[in-house]
Amino acid sequence: MTARTTARTRTALVIGGGIAGPVAAMALHKAGIEATVYEAYDDSVSKERSSRFGGGMTIAPNGQQALEAIDAAEAVRAIGTPVTALGLRSWTGRHLAQLAPPADLPTTRFVWRTELQEALVAEAARRGIALHRGKRLLDATDTGTGVTARFSDGSLARADILIGADGLRSTVRSLIDPSTPKPHYAGMLTFSASVPKSTELPSTEGVLYMCFGKRAYFAYQIQDDGSAVWSANLPHREPMTSTETQAVGAGEWLKRLREAFTDDRTPAPDLLAATIPSDLVITGPTETMPPIRTWSRGRMILIGDAAHATPPTSGQGASLASESAVELARCLRDLPPGEAFKAYESLRRPRVDRILKHATAAPTATSAAARTATPKPAGPLSRALRDALLPVAMKAGGGGSAVWGAWQFEHRIDWDERVG
Repeated sequence: MTARTTARTRTALVIGGGIAGPVAAMALHKAGIEATVYEAYDDSVSKERSSRFGGGMTIAPNGQQALEAIDAAEAVRAIGTPVTALGLRSWTGRHLAQLAPPADLPTTRFVWRTELQEALVAEAARRGIALHRGKRLLDATDTGTGVTARFSDGSLARADILIGADGLRSTVRSLIDPSTPKPHYAGMLTFSASVPKSTELPSTEGVLYMCFGKRAYFAYQIQDDGSAVWSANLPHREPMTSTETQAVGAGEWLKRLREAFTDDRTPAPDLLAATIPSDLVITGPTETMPPIRTWSRGRMILIGDAAHATPPTSGQGASLASESAVELARCLRDLPPGEAFKAYESLRRPRVDRILKHATAAPTATSAAARTATPKPAGPLSRALRDALLPVAMKAGGGGSAVWGAWQFEHRIDWDERVG
């Protein structure tokens, strides 16, 4: 089906050039709407920030299916490493469970945020979509028939609508609702690294292992050639900014991480020993946001983390952002802006709320895969109970897709279905 030429929205300003922004621009382009992306940082700063803060992440089957709806899924497949299942282990190395999504869905992919962002921006550029860097949004004026954005360099831009895809610390969100609470520190610092050649550790054969460490959380995957990727969440009581965590230095953080995992009988000590400081990505503090009540006002609307930030352990951040970007484009294709925004929220809020509830509810055995990385490690008694009950609960639940939450991954967007 070709894009409708009768789209009521003709032009859009997309604020944010991370993941949600380029996806939204491509979806709007397919819907026949001219979209221009504005990124706060210039090219050199963006690359430096990405290399310093761009840790690893997974793109779930539903995220890939959202990208498939706008013919952009190959961008993930080309750079992603397949993750066939999640494995859960205790700090003693005991196998607790292995969870796999339905076999008929696209395979989950591990990607580095930096590479994903670059791939999406490149694909958007290939489609003729403009991305302007060094454009930090200061404010926006809604005239009732359009929006004029003002940037820190003094320039202005105008379009029919403005979409905030500017992340957890969204400027657009504060313009839509100044009373919205700020992100708050979740009590842990995040690190990740790639290891070109690990020790003699065996391949995990596509399984991404998530380990309940004695003092911290550790996830890893080892490839057939001995290379590996890992991430760790280190509890840290005092809040630290990203700049402060960077200032400590990679060498010192590796020392602290090795100390935190020294008692664990998992591959964590070996992988940390094989990691050199220059390969450590210091993502920094993990932050969370309460649910956002207001997603739109007038001709401005939010998508991605700006609207519905998910806990990192949900594994759904980039995938939900992609879904929302595509759904918003469908709504704008078929309806005037005001009606489109209402339709978008009615489509997205129930699903987003359900995933947030699933990811943040009190820990249970059947949802442990989404909540292994908590700021406070379990005590001896809690560890013993968890390690004893979790395998039993997984077997009772089937040990497969039903336990991992197949409903999250089976979500498909029918691009050709009319909205409204």
